[in-house]
Amino acid sequence: MTRTLATSHGWVAQGTALCAGALADADLEAPSSLPGWTRKHVAAHLSNNAEALGNLVHWARTGEERRMYTSPEQRNSDIEAGSQRPADELLQRFQVTAQTLAEAMSELTEEQWQAQVRSAQGRPIPATEVAWMRSMEVMIHAVDLDTGITFADLPADFLEELCADIRAKSEADPQVHGPLHQRAAYLTGRPYEDVLRPDGQPAPPPPPWL
Repeated sequence: MTRTLATSHGWVAQGTALCAGALADADLEAPSSLPGWTRKHVAAHLSNNAEALGNLVHWARTGEERRMYTSPEQRNSDIEAGSQRPADELLQRFQVTAQTLAEAMSELTEEQWQAQVRSAQGRPIPATEVAWMRSMEVMIHAVDLDTGITFADLPADFLEELCADIRAKSEADPQVHGPLHQRAAYLTGRPYEDVLRPDGQPAPPPPPWL
C-alpha cells in the first residue's frame, strides 16, 4: 500500500486508544514484555516520545531546530525517572501528551508537513514521517504492555506498512514467510512463531531495525 498522512493519523488514533485502554486496566507495576521494563517504563517512554515528536512538529512549524532528544543518555534517564511516577500520574501524562501532540500535528499546513527535520538517529526526514513514527510507537508498545493485545489485533494495513518500512531501513531478509502478524513480530524483534525461510527452515533472528 502507499502510506498517506491521513492513514498515519488514523493509525496514531487507533494505537493511542489501544494504549490508553491497556494502561487504564493494567497493573503498571508489573513487567512488560520488554526486557528490564515494567509497564511504567513503557508508559513513561510513550509520553516522552510524544513530547519528543512534538519537538519535530515545532521545528516543522517554525523552522527553529528542535531535536527529539539531547542525547541517548538523556532519553534513557528520562524514561527511568518517569517510571518512578505514580500509576495514575503516568496514565494522565500519557493522555495529555498524546492529545497535545495530536493537536500540534493537526495545526501544520501542507507546506510545513514537507519541512525537513531529523529522526532520533539523526536521519533527515520530512515532517510527514512524524505521524508514521508515532503510529509505530503506540501500535507496537500496545503489544509490549503485555495486557493481552497482540500483533494479530493490529490493523493489517498497518502491519504491511510496518514490515515494508523495516525491510527498507534494515538488512532484514525479505524472503521470510508466515502469517503477517507473526512476520511483523519477527521483524520488530518481538516473540514470534511460524516465520520460515524459503527452504522451510526457521528464520534466524533479524538484525536490529532501529
